[in-house]
Amino acid sequence: MANRMIMGKYIETGSRIHRLDPRAKTLAMLLYMAAVFLVRSTAELVLLGVFSLAIMAMTRISFRTYLRSLRPLIFLMVFIFLFHVLFDTGGSWAVNLGPVKLYSGGLQKGFLSVARMVLFVAYTAVLTLTTPPLLLTQALESLMKPLAFLRISPRKVTLMLTTALRFIPTVFEEAQKILRAQASRGMDLADQNLLQKARLLISLLVPVTAQAIRRAAELVDSMEARGYRLHHPRSRFHELHWGRGDTLLIAATLAVVLLTVWI
Repeated sequence: MANRMIMGKYIETGSRIHRLDPRAKTLAMLLYMAAVFLVRSTAELVLLGVFSLAIMAMTRISFRTYLRSLRPLIFLMVFIFLFHVLFDTGGSWAVNLGPVKLYSGGLQKGFLSVARMVLFVAYTAVLTLTTPPLLLTQALESLMKPLAFLRISPRKVTLMLTTALRFIPTVFEEAQKILRAQASRGMDLADQNLLQKARLLISLLVPVTAQAIRRAAELVDSMEARGYRLHHPRSRFHELHWGRGDTLLIAATLAVVLLTVWI
C-alpha cells in the first residue's frame, strides 16, 4: 500500500531541478497554480502543457511516475467530467445519445476541469519528487516569515507539516499490518464485494487512528527528552542558497502566467 503512494516521495536523479532552491520551486508552483486557474481555452492549455512537460523532462524522472501520481484522483476526475457533461446545457451544439443529450459547453468545461486537475497534480508532483521533505518545510518556514507580524509562528506551522509528512508512510504501514493480520485469519479482500470492502476500510479507522495517536505521544516524549524547545534558536544543517537558476525558473513561470493572461 505504501509503495503505491507517489505524492510526498523524493526521487534523486541529480537533475538541475533537484539542485534548485526549494523556495524558488515553491514560488514557481504558486505562480503555476494561478496560471492553471486562468485557463479558459485550448491554446492556454497547450501552453501550460508544453511548459509542464519541459519541466518534467528536466527532472529526469520517468513520465510513468507522474502518471502514477494521478491514479488516486481518477474517480474524482471522471465524476467531475460526467457532472459537467450531464448537467451543463451551454454551448452552440448538442448531440442526442438515446436518453442523454450532450452539449458542447458541458464537454468543453468538463475537459478543461479535468485538464486543470491533471496539470496541477503533475506539477505539484515535480515539487515533491525533486525536493526532500525537510528542505521543503525549511523553505516554507522561510517564505512564511512575514506571518510573524500577524502573531502566527512559521516554526509551529512547519513543525506540523513536517510531522504530518513523516506520519503519512507510518499510517499506511500500520494499515498494511492490520490488513495482513486480517488476511492471516482468513479475511480475503478479493472475495469481498464493494460494500464489504468499504465496511472493512471503515473498520480500519479506529485501530489506525489509535496507533497514530500513540506514536504521536511517543514522538512528543522523545523530543522533550532530547531537549527540544520550539521557540529556542536553532541552527540549520542545510543552508538555502538562491542562485541564477532559481531566478530563471521564477522568470520562466511568470512569463507563462503573463502569456496565459494575454491569451
